[in-house]
Amino acid sequence: MLVTEKLRDCFDEMVVYKDLKKSNFFSALCLPSFLRDWLLKKFADDEGNLDIDELTEFIHTYLPSKEEWVRIKDRIINDNEHVKILTKISVDISIKTGEITFSLPDFGLANKETMIDVSIWDQYRGELISGQEVWGVVELGYRPPDDTAKPKIPGKIRLTGFTNFCPYTIDLDYYKDVRNEFTTSEWIDVLLGAIDYNADGYESEEQKLSMLTRILPFVEKRLNLIELAPKGTGKSYVFGHVSKYGLLTDGGKVTRAKMFYDTARKIPGFLCGHDFIAIDEVKLVQFGDVNEMRSIMQGYMEYGQFNIGGYEGKSDAGIIFLGNIAQDNMDEYQNMFSELPSLFQESALVDRIHGFIKGWDMPRMNDDLKLSGWALNSEYFCTILHELRNDVSYRAIVDQIIEVPERADTRDTEAIKRITTAYLKLLFPNVRSVRDINPKKFQQYCLRPAVRMRKIIKRQLGILDVEFKGKDVPSFSLKEILYEG
Repeated sequence: MLVTEKLRDCFDEMVVYKDLKKSNFFSALCLPSFLRDWLLKKFADDEGNLDIDELTEFIHTYLPSKEEWVRIKDRIINDNEHVKILTKISVDISIKTGEITFSLPDFGLANKETMIDVSIWDQYRGELISGQEVWGVVELGYRPPDDTAKPKIPGKIRLTGFTNFCPYTIDLDYYKDVRNEFTTSEWIDVLLGAIDYNADGYESEEQKLSMLTRILPFVEKRLNLIELAPKGTGKSYVFGHVSKYGLLTDGGKVTRAKMFYDTARKIPGFLCGHDFIAIDEVKLVQFGDVNEMRSIMQGYMEYGQFNIGGYEGKSDAGIIFLGNIAQDNMDEYQNMFSELPSLFQESALVDRIHGFIKGWDMPRMNDDLKLSGWALNSEYFCTILHELRNDVSYRAIVDQIIEVPERADTRDTEAIKRITTAYLKLLFPNVRSVRDINPKKFQQYCLRPAVRMRKIIKRQLGILDVEFKGKDVPSFSLKEILYEG
C-alpha cells in the first residue's frame, strides 16, 4: 500500500490535501498552518477540492483583519449586534473581586474592557480554561454603561458564546498504536508532511531528520536548543506557523517583563502558557539588562522556575534560540557564538542549552520542499505532540535502558536523556515498554543524535571557557537488558 493510501486509511478525517506549491487561495491570507488546515478540513471534499465560495464567505465573516476591529466594535456597541469571530481568547479571574474577564490579544482588547456572564462561564468554563490562550469562535455582545448607578457602571464587551477550535477528541492511544502500520522511513515522511514539507524534496534521510529536530521542543517539556544556520532554511516558518502552542518572537528587544513577568502590569510573560518560545534573529536581539536576563534565564533553563519581585513563576516551555551566522563560522570546532550577543559569551548559560541544531545540514527552502499532496492535519498533529509532552512513560523507558558512564556530567546526562526522550516520542510513539524497543533503531534514531547535539554544545563550552577545555561528552550506551532474550 502506498504511504498516502495508508495515511488516509489510518487517519481518515485527520488527513487534508495541502498544495503549497501553487500560489493559491491561502497564500495571500498568511494564515498559520494549524488554522489553514482547520479550514481545509472544514471546506474541502473527500478528494481535497475546496469549496472556494463557502470558504471565502467564512473568512469574510469570521476572520477579520486587525484593521477591521473598529468596524466590529461599531457593530457591537452602536448597532447592538452579536458578532462572531475566529480568534484566540485569554481568560482571567480577579483574585480581589472574583470577576471573570477575557482578552483578545490579536485585536488589542484588554481584560479591563470585557466581562463574562456567570451563565456563559458555567456553560463554557472547561473549554475556556484549557490553556492560557484558547483558539475558537467567540461571540461578542455589549453591556451598555449605566451612569445612574452608584458607583457608575462602565460599558463592556461581553462574551456571549464560544465554540472550541478543536471540535474533535484526541485519541492518543490510537495515534500511538497506528504508528505500527508504518515503517520508520514512512513515518519520517508522515511527520514531514504534517509540518508542511515534501519528503521527496530531501536528498537523504539525514536531511529529513535534521528538519524534524526542530520540532523536538513541541513534544518534550523544557527542551532548550540553539540553531545557527544560513538564511532561508525555514526556521521561522516551523516555529512561527506550524503549532498554536508555541510562540516565535522575532528579534527586537527581549526583556525580563516580556519573557518572564511584567511587574508594572502584573502579568506573566511569554514563557507562561506556551510549550516553547523561539527567539528569532538572536544575533540582533537586545536582551535589556544583560546581567539580569542572564541570571533569570539561567535559573529558568535549569529548574523551570523564576522569582521576580516576589512573583513565583513556573513554566514547562522550552527556549529555542535561532540565528543566522556567517558561512565561515559554521564549524562546530571553532567559536560559533562569536557573532551572538554577550548573553551567549558566558559558559553558565550555554551549558544549560541541551543541544545544538546544525542548520546548515538543511537545504534552503525551494519549491521541491513545498508539500503538494495528502498529509496529516497540522492542527491535529501539533495537538498530539502537545498531549505527548505530559506522557512521562517515555522518559521512564529512557532512564531504564541508557547506561550512564561513571563520572558523567549531570547536565550532559540530563540533556542527552531529554533529547533522546523527545526523539522517542516523535519517531516511535508506539513504544509502551522496554520490550518494545528495537536496540539498533533506538541507537540510530534517538540516542546517537542526542549525543551529537550535546557534543557540539560541549565543544563550544570548551572554546568559551578554559574550565571546559578538553572535556568531551562520554560514551553513552544501552544496558544489557535490551539484548536479553
